[in-house]
Amino acid sequence: MLKGVRPVTQVLLAVAFMEAGLGVLSPLISLDLAQKNVSTSLIGLVTSGYFTGFLLGTLSCHWVIDRVGHIRAFAVFAAVAGNATLGHIIFNEPYAWIALRGLLGYAFAGQFVVIESWLNDKATDDNRGRIFSYYMAVSWAASGVSPLALNFHDRIGSVILFCIIAMLFATALIPMALTRVGNPEIGDRVHFGIRKLFTISPTGVVVCFGSGLLNSAYYGLLPAYAERVGLSTGELAILFSASTIAGLIIQFPIGFLSDHFGRRPLMLISLISAAALAALVASLDTPAFLTLLVVLFLLDGATAPLYALGVGQTNDYTAKQDFVAASAGLLFAWGLGSAIGPTVAGFVMGWLGPFGLFWFMVGGLSLIATFVTLRILVRRALSAREQSNYVAVPMTAGTYGAPELDPRAAPHHHPQKIPDM
Repeated sequence: MLKGVRPVTQVLLAVAFMEAGLGVLSPLISLDLAQKNVSTSLIGLVTSGYFTGFLLGTLSCHWVIDRVGHIRAFAVFAAVAGNATLGHIIFNEPYAWIALRGLLGYAFAGQFVVIESWLNDKATDDNRGRIFSYYMAVSWAASGVSPLALNFHDRIGSVILFCIIAMLFATALIPMALTRVGNPEIGDRVHFGIRKLFTISPTGVVVCFGSGLLNSAYYGLLPAYAERVGLSTGELAILFSASTIAGLIIQFPIGFLSDHFGRRPLMLISLISAAALAALVASLDTPAFLTLLVVLFLLDGATAPLYALGVGQTNDYTAKQDFVAASAGLLFAWGLGSAIGPTVAGFVMGWLGPFGLFWFMVGGLSLIATFVTLRILVRRALSAREQSNYVAVPMTAGTYGAPELDPRAAPHHHPQKIPDM
């Protein structure tokens, strides 16, 4: 087992440092803006800046990689990420932070393209599923533990935290730069356009888009909500870590049930449950922290598997050799939703107050649930035997998706470009 993973050990170490930094950076930025009484609409724009940059990076960062190779490209993206992080200290203007967040998104899209193409190139048919599992485990663990660093916010201040995060991003470069394993082979790229993908699986596209729309808004604006309703920084840190734990725990029963009873019924159950829980939070005028923790834990668990269910639904109708191209299209749909969601949710919060975040989620979840219901009525579901297996994918602010490493896909030893519309 160790022999098969040894060629990618340095890459997994880099992932741990990157996800650790990202796990605390995203809530820290929103928290800082909320404590400065910046409007929620502007906080939403800053959050959307990251995902807009991320989306643009997935469309164009391969040019840098093709030009200079994976290790040099990774160094470039790491330098951009570190500089953009420190830029939040130098430029104390929220509108400047939109551009800085965009740079961060672009840089991390490039880094994850390098990492995932590297992992795929070094994987074999025998260990690809195991490497995918390690990659997902490292991503989940680092992004789940790191938000607890917000507990130090009141003691050491945001300036030092920004510096520590920049150090983590720089440290991620060390194992990559010291590796003696050769660069991955750079090959041709394949993709499905969104229109073609929508004809294959409308439900998959809509659910993946909705997952990005809602989760990016939730994680981007939860610090603003917490600040407005009087939660402490330590309580916010616990909420963020609990959300990752909830997402991890729910994947196993959801995977088992969806493989036996179908994707769309599980989607519908998750969507309706999440909408009811979001409505409950929105109705709590002065929520006690313990009550809020329990309800949000359940809400996070209900929304976490939506992207993986959308991918599974699409994969059920896609030939194995086309899975990577189809997944690239779904990642584009997710990124597009992520770029839109925080901006819209921020304006809704400006209109309805802090609880507007959860009314936004109620509306979005209800619309997606309605669409899924209509699709159930017009298209027969595949039998359990006809379906592919469910694979858990954590779609956080950092993780790119690893479609080529997905055990359901045919071996595909080169990076791909996220498709244009």
